[in-house]
Amino acid sequence: MNGHESALGVAAAVRRGDRSAAEVLEEHLARIGEAEGEIHAFNTLTEDAARAAAAAVDATVAEGRDPGPLAGVPVAVKDNLCTRGIRTTASSRILEGWVPPYDATVVSRLAAAGAVMVGKTNLDEFAMGSSTENSAFGPTRNPVDVTRVPGGSSGGSAAAVAAGFAPLALGSDTGGSIRQPAAFCGVVGVKPTYGAVSRYGLIAFASSLDQIGPFAHTVADAAALYDVIAGHDALDSTSLSEAPPEASARLEAGVDGLRVGVVSELVSADGMAPEIAERARRAADALSAAGAKVDEVSVPAATYGLSAYYLIAPAEASSNLARYDGVRYGLRVPGEDVTEMYVRTRTEGFGAEVKRRIMLGTYALSAGYYDAYYGKAQQVRTLIIRDFERAYESFDVLIAPTTPGTAFKIGDIVDPLTMYLNDVCTIPSNLAGHPAMSVPYGTASDGLPIGVQVLAPALGESVMFQVAAALESTAGSL
Repeated sequence: MNGHESALGVAAAVRRGDRSAAEVLEEHLARIGEAEGEIHAFNTLTEDAARAAAAAVDATVAEGRDPGPLAGVPVAVKDNLCTRGIRTTASSRILEGWVPPYDATVVSRLAAAGAVMVGKTNLDEFAMGSSTENSAFGPTRNPVDVTRVPGGSSGGSAAAVAAGFAPLALGSDTGGSIRQPAAFCGVVGVKPTYGAVSRYGLIAFASSLDQIGPFAHTVADAAALYDVIAGHDALDSTSLSEAPPEASARLEAGVDGLRVGVVSELVSADGMAPEIAERARRAADALSAAGAKVDEVSVPAATYGLSAYYLIAPAEASSNLARYDGVRYGLRVPGEDVTEMYVRTRTEGFGAEVKRRIMLGTYALSAGYYDAYYGKAQQVRTLIIRDFERAYESFDVLIAPTTPGTAFKIGDIVDPLTMYLNDVCTIPSNLAGHPAMSVPYGTASDGLPIGVQVLAPALGESVMFQVAAALESTAGSL
């Protein structure tokens, strides 16, 4: 655990009265004070609100009442999740000065579980990017090596956990934005089943793909956070009505008799570093040694995931970002007439990558091109879902690399297409709506972390976490 505190350990100590939530918070704020200047994980620190929340937890303990499963655990929250009375920027100038009048559902659930929010983390603007370099507030640095990116778009959240600023963090994952930074920073990152966690209060990028999920040092901590935030929410029309599977239920169950498939298309994906492909195979071998039945599996349509995603996601983004018109909230740059005001506001307010995706998406949806691009991409999405369903008829979970390479240097990748290839292994799960998570699995020859991905069918979180816990227990022997 690299000397980092377990969230479950902190919560247990606070609930027993062995440690106060206030002490735990001050230790983490001190750590932030020492290293945040170099890492830049946060857009906003919320020390005063955190101290008040910690004091409330301690008062609850003193009264002999249970403050909740995450009692006193500091949590970092991605800055595209609405927080009442606290500025929420999505790392974009267009939301300058905007303070939400409500909390995202996941933020309310964190508070109800006794967690203490320490701040809002940096991200690629509107969650569009794979490096956290596309932020209006500058890049976040990887705590493992500060010359390198932490991944993206949830780079601030991954870095906050990796740096020991908070034992837990929340991110959002549209095409790999939790799992890829988790792999780059050497932490656990989870994308839940679409609809298992409420998106109410998440600033939308691509509504049919976005999903909120946890970062943690251990699989057990990630499971505890998932169990707190998952579940039906009447405020989100895409929220699943059935109770979500309990992630913590089978962490000790082992993998004896489970069927594990190694996805051949992802192990040999574009740009895949041989040692990372090899590490995914070693993970599969470790599961085999632990009693799982392991075999190769083909998910043919996964090879088209990247192409389909970069039509569907920008199309949804172009629709979602139309609301930033300089009229209702955020930045407004005056113009001679309303059209000029729109143009000037959006020119100043949006960064280059966001503009690129809005234009891509608007083109894909335009008359005469809709069927050729957006319509075709949705057909490919259906093929991906079918191919995964076929794979899950023979396998309980699938294994793949999380990323094709390790964390690259800040400023190294300037070509958008090269940057997009970072998500080649993570995107298929978003298109299918299935859960997937990245588990740290040792380091590469360059000393940087490698992540191995565990994929499961819709609402397969219990078995996904079960396999991830088994993988985690073998990572120490690498």
